[in-house]
Amino acid sequence: MKHELIIREPDLYFDSIHQELNNFLRDTFSSHAFAHPLNLRKITTWRPAVEVKQTDENYKVKVQLPGVQKDNITVDLDNDFMTIRAETHEEKEEDKQEKKNERLHTSEFRYGKYMRTISFDQPVKVDEATAQYKNGILHVTIPKQETVSKEPRRLTINTKEM
Repeated sequence: MKHELIIREPDLYFDSIHQELNNFLRDTFSSHAFAHPLNLRKITTWRPAVEVKQTDENYKVKVQLPGVQKDNITVDLDNDFMTIRAETHEEKEEDKQEKKNERLHTSEFRYGKYMRTISFDQPVKVDEATAQYKNGILHVTIPKQETVSKEPRRLTINTKEM
Protein backbone atom coordinates (compact mmCIF):
# COMPACT_ATOMS: atom_id res chain seq x y z
CA MET A 1 0.00 0.00 0.00
CA LYS A 2 1.43 3.35 -1.03
CA HIS A 3 0.12 5.38 1.91
CA GLU A 4 0.15 4.14 5.44
CA LEU A 5 -1.46 5.68 8.50
CA ILE A 6 0.94 7.49 10.80
CA ILE A 7 0.15 8.00 14.48
CA ARG A 8 2.39 10.67 15.94
CA GLU A 9 2.11 10.15 19.67
CA PRO A 10 5.36 8.43 20.72
CA ASP A 11 5.32 10.01 24.17
CA LEU A 12 1.93 8.43 24.90
CA TYR A 13 2.71 4.85 23.81
CA PHE A 14 3.73 3.81 27.31
CA ASP A 15 0.95 5.58 29.22
CA SER A 16 -0.97 2.38 29.88
CA ILE A 17 2.17 0.58 31.10
CA HIS A 18 2.98 3.55 33.32
CA GLN A 19 -0.58 3.56 34.67
CA GLU A 20 -0.46 -0.18 35.38
CA LEU A 21 2.86 0.19 37.20
CA ASN A 22 1.41 3.02 39.31
CA ASN A 23 -1.63 0.86 40.12
CA PHE A 24 0.61 -2.06 41.09
CA LEU A 25 2.79 0.08 43.37
CA ARG A 26 -0.22 1.81 44.93
CA ASP A 27 -2.06 -1.46 45.55
CA THR A 28 1.05 -3.27 46.82
CA PHE A 29 2.37 -0.67 49.21
CA SER A 30 -0.80 1.36 49.93
CA SER A 31 1.39 4.37 50.45
CA HIS A 32 0.34 8.00 50.14
CA ALA A 33 3.58 8.57 48.27
CA PHE A 34 1.70 7.25 45.29
CA ALA A 35 -1.27 9.37 44.33
CA HIS A 36 -4.61 8.39 45.79
CA PRO A 37 -6.61 6.59 43.07
CA LEU A 38 -9.54 8.98 43.39
CA ASN A 39 -7.27 11.98 42.84
CA LEU A 40 -5.61 10.31 39.85
CA ARG A 41 -8.91 10.36 38.01
CA LYS A 42 -9.16 14.12 38.33
CA ILE A 43 -5.73 14.88 36.85
CA THR A 44 -5.22 12.07 34.34
CA THR A 45 -6.04 12.38 30.65
CA TRP A 46 -6.95 8.94 29.36
CA ARG A 47 -6.20 7.67 25.85
CA PRO A 48 -9.26 5.90 24.46
CA ALA A 49 -8.76 2.79 22.36
CA VAL A 50 -9.11 3.40 18.61
CA GLU A 51 -9.49 1.36 15.47
CA VAL A 52 -8.60 3.01 12.15
CA LYS A 53 -9.33 1.50 8.76
CA GLN A 54 -8.79 3.06 5.37
CA THR A 55 -9.95 2.46 1.84
CA ASP A 56 -9.06 4.29 -1.35
CA GLU A 57 -11.92 6.71 -0.65
CA ASN A 58 -11.95 7.31 3.12
CA TYR A 59 -10.78 6.65 6.66
CA LYS A 60 -13.09 4.95 9.16
CA VAL A 61 -12.25 5.54 12.80
CA LYS A 62 -13.88 3.84 15.80
CA VAL A 63 -13.18 5.18 19.30
CA GLN A 64 -14.19 3.47 22.56
CA LEU A 65 -15.69 5.99 24.98
CA PRO A 66 -17.68 3.93 27.52
CA GLY A 67 -19.90 5.92 29.85
CA VAL A 68 -19.37 9.20 28.00
CA GLN A 69 -22.43 11.26 27.03
CA LYS A 70 -22.62 12.42 23.40
CA ASP A 71 -22.68 16.08 24.49
CA ASN A 72 -19.31 15.62 26.24
CA ILE A 73 -17.47 14.59 23.04
CA THR A 74 -15.74 16.93 20.60
CA VAL A 75 -14.05 16.01 17.34
CA ASP A 76 -11.70 18.54 15.74
CA LEU A 77 -10.64 17.81 12.18
CA ASP A 78 -7.86 19.43 10.18
CA ASN A 79 -6.41 18.59 6.77
CA ASP A 80 -4.25 15.75 8.03
CA PHE A 81 -5.22 14.99 11.63
CA MET A 82 -8.17 14.51 13.98
CA THR A 83 -8.33 15.18 17.72
CA ILE A 84 -11.04 13.57 19.85
CA ARG A 85 -11.73 14.96 23.31
CA ALA A 86 -14.26 13.62 25.80
CA GLU A 87 -15.03 13.80 29.48
CA THR A 88 -16.93 11.59 31.87
CA HIS A 89 -17.96 12.41 35.41
CA GLU A 90 -18.66 10.28 38.44
CA GLU A 91 -22.38 9.97 39.12
CA LYS A 92 -23.45 11.97 42.16
CA GLU A 93 -26.21 10.70 44.41
CA GLU A 94 -28.31 13.14 46.40
CA ASP A 95 -29.39 10.82 49.23
CA LYS A 96 -27.38 12.13 52.20
CA GLN A 97 -28.59 9.45 54.64
CA GLU A 98 -27.15 6.55 52.60
CA LYS A 99 -23.93 8.44 51.91
CA LYS A 100 -23.24 8.94 55.63
CA ASN A 101 -21.67 5.48 56.11
CA GLU A 102 -20.70 4.86 52.50
CA ARG A 103 -17.12 4.77 51.31
CA LEU A 104 -15.58 3.53 48.12
CA HIS A 105 -14.17 0.01 48.38
CA THR A 106 -13.05 -0.64 44.80
CA SER A 107 -13.46 1.31 41.59
CA GLU A 108 -11.90 0.55 38.24
CA PHE A 109 -14.06 3.02 36.36
CA ARG A 110 -12.27 5.77 34.46
CA TYR A 111 -13.55 9.23 35.17
CA GLY A 112 -12.03 12.36 33.76
CA LYS A 113 -10.81 13.56 30.40
CA TYR A 114 -10.06 11.52 27.31
CA MET A 115 -7.98 12.73 24.37
CA ARG A 116 -6.58 11.12 21.26
CA THR A 117 -4.98 12.60 18.14
CA ILE A 118 -4.79 10.61 14.93
CA SER A 119 -2.69 11.70 11.95
CA PHE A 120 -3.55 10.82 8.36
CA ASP A 121 -1.09 10.23 5.55
CA GLN A 122 -3.01 12.34 3.06
CA PRO A 123 -5.35 15.35 3.28
CA VAL A 124 -9.00 14.72 4.09
CA LYS A 125 -12.26 16.45 3.17
CA VAL A 126 -13.09 18.12 6.47
CA ASP A 127 -16.51 19.39 5.30
CA GLU A 128 -17.72 15.92 4.28
CA ALA A 129 -16.74 14.02 7.44
CA THR A 130 -19.50 12.45 9.55
CA ALA A 131 -19.66 11.16 13.12
CA GLN A 132 -22.11 8.89 14.95
CA TYR A 133 -22.13 7.77 18.58
CA LYS A 134 -23.85 4.58 19.71
CA ASN A 135 -23.35 2.25 22.68
CA GLY A 136 -20.10 3.89 23.82
CA ILE A 137 -18.47 3.74 20.38
CA LEU A 138 -17.80 6.85 18.29
CA HIS A 139 -17.78 6.14 14.52
CA VAL A 140 -16.12 8.77 12.31
CA THR A 141 -15.96 8.55 8.52
CA ILE A 142 -13.60 10.98 6.80
CA PRO A 143 -13.37 11.08 2.99
CA LYS A 144 -9.91 11.44 1.49
CA GLN A 145 -9.05 14.27 -0.87
CA GLU A 146 -8.03 13.34 -4.36
CA THR A 147 -4.32 13.75 -4.85
CA VAL A 148 -3.00 14.42 -8.30
CA SER A 149 0.11 12.50 -9.19
CA LYS A 150 2.28 14.25 -11.72
CA GLU A 151 5.15 12.80 -13.65
CA PRO A 152 8.51 13.95 -12.35
CA ARG A 153 9.99 16.78 -14.33
CA ARG A 154 13.66 17.06 -15.12
CA LEU A 155 15.04 20.56 -14.81
CA THR A 156 17.53 21.96 -17.26
CA ILE A 157 20.54 23.39 -15.54
CA ASN A 158 21.68 26.66 -17.03
CA THR A 159 25.00 28.33 -16.52
CA LYS A 160 24.97 31.81 -15.24
CA GLU A 161 27.84 34.17 -15.60
CA MET A 162 28.80 35.98 -12.46
